[in-house]
Amino acid sequence: MSRAVVIGAGVGGLAAAIRLAEAGHDVEVHERASAPGGKLGRYERDGFRFDTGPSLLTLPQVFTDLGLTLPLQPLDPVVRHVFADGAVLDSSSSHETFLDRISAVLGPEAADDWHRFWRRAERIWRASWRSVLRRPVTPATLAALSWRLTDLAAIAPGRTLRHLGYRYLRDPHLRMLLDRYATYAGADPRHAPAALAAIPYAELAFGGWYLPGGLTTLADAMVARCEALGARLVLNSEVTAVEPTGVRADDTFVPADVIVSDVDALTLYRDLLPTPGRLPALTDRSLAGFVLLLAIRGETRELAHHNVFFPAYYDAEFDAIFGSPARRARPADDPTIFVTRANDPTVHPPGAEAWFVLVNAPRHGTSRQATDWRRPGLADSYADHILDLLAHRGLDVRDRVLFRETRTPADLAAATATPGGAIYGTTGALLRPANRGPLDNLFLVGGSVHPGGGLPMVALSAQIAVTQIGPA
Repeated sequence: MSRAVVIGAGVGGLAAAIRLAEAGHDVEVHERASAPGGKLGRYERDGFRFDTGPSLLTLPQVFTDLGLTLPLQPLDPVVRHVFADGAVLDSSSSHETFLDRISAVLGPEAADDWHRFWRRAERIWRASWRSVLRRPVTPATLAALSWRLTDLAAIAPGRTLRHLGYRYLRDPHLRMLLDRYATYAGADPRHAPAALAAIPYAELAFGGWYLPGGLTTLADAMVARCEALGARLVLNSEVTAVEPTGVRADDTFVPADVIVSDVDALTLYRDLLPTPGRLPALTDRSLAGFVLLLAIRGETRELAHHNVFFPAYYDAEFDAIFGSPARRARPADDPTIFVTRANDPTVHPPGAEAWFVLVNAPRHGTSRQATDWRRPGLADSYADHILDLLAHRGLDVRDRVLFRETRTPADLAAATATPGGAIYGTTGALLRPANRGPLDNLFLVGGSVHPGGGLPMVALSAQIAVTQIGPA
């Protein structure tokens, strides 16, 4: 039996621990925080419970493959989209239902366009699933795609998601809806690869799901699975160095035959390896997020579970949060606002609601591509601004807020050791940092490495890594 040490008890680390234990390894997980889950966190106060990270579960089969039994609840609509001109479009996991809704709101030509796009998105998804998402991706394996011409043509590595939208979708509402999915990978749709069209396909073809009690119950289920398989979880144990024969956790050397890192790849290469080095793949950092946790008095029946409120001019948001040579990154004046309101009595007291509000934001830092989120008064003033914007868009709850909590990119950076609070680590390119590290026994999982961010992707990164490790 080989000894495996996993650094970090985020979803990627827990998934790796489960697969390693199933493969017969002696597994120990070291987590710097006092609770597992990583970015899949929770906050509780006065009878309210909030998810502070991911709020939508897709591709649940990736987690049931880990031996988890999850009380899945399907969402319909998956997301309610509210546009600046008053149009409201509810997405659905039934393609025919979604086409009917598009036709009713935007007209039959728009529905026909979405159907044409959907056929292309399905090709991208199938090619991605077959050739990219479940195996290592390197320049050599991408070159090998040229032998599978249908996959290469579908993924279209030289084109952007924005280009795909303009090619297939004439209605600006649908283009905006498609652009939104680039941000699910932390990217700007004007530069993100067309392959990200696999994201809306996966979300709508396989459905969006909720877990009663919030998505943090997924981490609870993964911890229980680890324990059932004999994997040990050591909390409040920060790994400070990775060596060829083990890791240093605080002041203790922990020997290991295999090391799996669920730490952000930038932190691993820069701070933990014996010889700090550059990442061997693209390292453009993803966008970050500004979060409001709102305890709301009363009920808001016009909201679905997930709601997106779009601005009139979407590109101004990307210009702001990613910055430009002429102007530094800054919080967007008129951003898209994502509101999650779970109709779940276990997460709020009677007669109240627990809202998770997310706005895409620049990373924390002092460079031109970042914002100093520790600047006094910035978080509170921006929270006020977001509530004012919601009121302007027809959802005024300013006099119904019982309490609010903010989570800035600086807070995420401090809580999860994610440089700048970049939600997805690196942006959504095909070539992310590899799952195999510079040491022979070191493997990488999580949202900062291949195949990318989001709950199912980080679980797939664990599958890729442990397949390379093999059985004990």
